[in-house]
Amino acid sequence: MVDKTFLHWPFFGDDHRDVRLRLKEFISRELCVVDHGNIDQACKKLVSALGGANFLMYTGDPTGKLDVRTLCLIRETLAYHDGLADFSFAMQGLGSGAISLYGSEEQKQEWLTKTRNGKAIAAFALTEPQSGSDVANSTMTAIKDGNQFVLNGEKTWISNGGIADFYTVFARTGEGPGAKGLSAFIVTPEVQGFDVIERLETIAPHPLARLKFSDCRIPATSMIGEAGEGFKIAMSVLDIFRSSVGAAALGFARRALDATLARVESREIQGSKLSEMQMIQAHIADMAIAIDTSALLVYRAAWAKDQGQDRITREAAMAKFHATEEAQKVIDMAVQIHGGDGVKSGFLVEKLYREIRALRIYEGASDVQKIIMARQVLAEEIGV
Repeated sequence: MVDKTFLHWPFFGDDHRDVRLRLKEFISRELCVVDHGNIDQACKKLVSALGGANFLMYTGDPTGKLDVRTLCLIRETLAYHDGLADFSFAMQGLGSGAISLYGSEEQKQEWLTKTRNGKAIAAFALTEPQSGSDVANSTMTAIKDGNQFVLNGEKTWISNGGIADFYTVFARTGEGPGAKGLSAFIVTPEVQGFDVIERLETIAPHPLARLKFSDCRIPATSMIGEAGEGFKIAMSVLDIFRSSVGAAALGFARRALDATLARVESREIQGSKLSEMQMIQAHIADMAIAIDTSALLVYRAAWAKDQGQDRITREAAMAKFHATEEAQKVIDMAVQIHGGDGVKSGFLVEKLYREIRALRIYEGASDVQKIIMARQVLAEEIGV
C-alpha cells in the first residue's frame, strides 16, 4: 500500500497500528496457502486461521463493546489483499453481532467462545425473497408453542448459507405491526424443518444460500433479547457493520489505486509514460480524493461509535454509501487505465471489479442508504 499516512490520523492509537502490523504478518504467512478453488473449504480454512491468530476476537465481545475502528481496519486490510478473507472475517462479526449486543450469558458462553476462536461459523439471516432491504416487511413467522417457537418462511442471499454452524434468524412474532413485531433467534442447521434449498452463485464467488423453514421447532431459549426487539437488534448490528462494509470497499479501492500507479509508471504511449499525461494525472487525483474522503467518513463513523455514541445510523449510512459508490468509480477507472488487461479474466483489477459490485447492495443498497440519511437529517436536524 503506497499511502499509509492515514494510520496516524487522530482516529487511531498505537493499539490499532499494532493490530494492523500483526495482520500484515498473518496475511503474508497464511493467505498464500489458501486454495480458493473450493470456496466453502477456503472460507472454513480462513475462519480457522483467523481464529487461531486471535483476529476473530474482535468480531464478538461478551461485554457488547465492539471496537469498531479495529473491525474497520482489519476489514480494509484484508480486503486489500483478498476479498474472501475479508468476507470470512466480516461474517463472523455480522452473524454473532446480535449475541454480542443482546444475547444471554448462556448464549454468549456457548457461541461467542466458538466464533472468536474460529471453531464455529456464523450467519446473519435477515433478507427475504420479497422484502430485501425492507426489514419491517418481513413475513417469516415464529409462533410460540409452549416452550418452543415454530418457524415458517424463507430467507435468501444468506452469507455463509450452507456452511454456518448457526444462523441468527429474524422472524415475525406479532407483538405489533411492521418493525414492532419481529424477534431474533439462534437456529442450528441440524434442526428438523431447516433446509438449504439453493446455493446462489455470484460474479464474485462466496458461500450464499436460500434457506427454508418448514414447521422448524426451536427452544424458546433460542430467542435473542426480548420478543419484539428483532428490528432494534438488527439495526444495532447493522449500525456497527455498515461502517465496516465501507472499510472493505476502501481496501478494494486502495488496491486498485496502487495497481494503477504501478501501471502508469510502467506503460508508455508515444514515448512517454502514462503517468506523465495530464489526463491520467487528473484520474489519479480523482481516485486519491475518493479514497481519502471515504476513509474520513468510515473512520469518523467508527470513532463515534467507539466514543460511546449510542446510535450512528446516519454516520454509518454515509460511510457505507460514499465508500462503496466511490470505490466502484475508482476500480472502474483502474480497469479503464489498464486497457485490455483490465477486463482479462483473473487479472487483479478485473477481480476487484467483480468484488466491489455487491457491496453497493448488501446490508442496505445505496438507494436505501440515501433514504436512511435523509430521514436521519430530517429527524435530527429539523425535528421532523
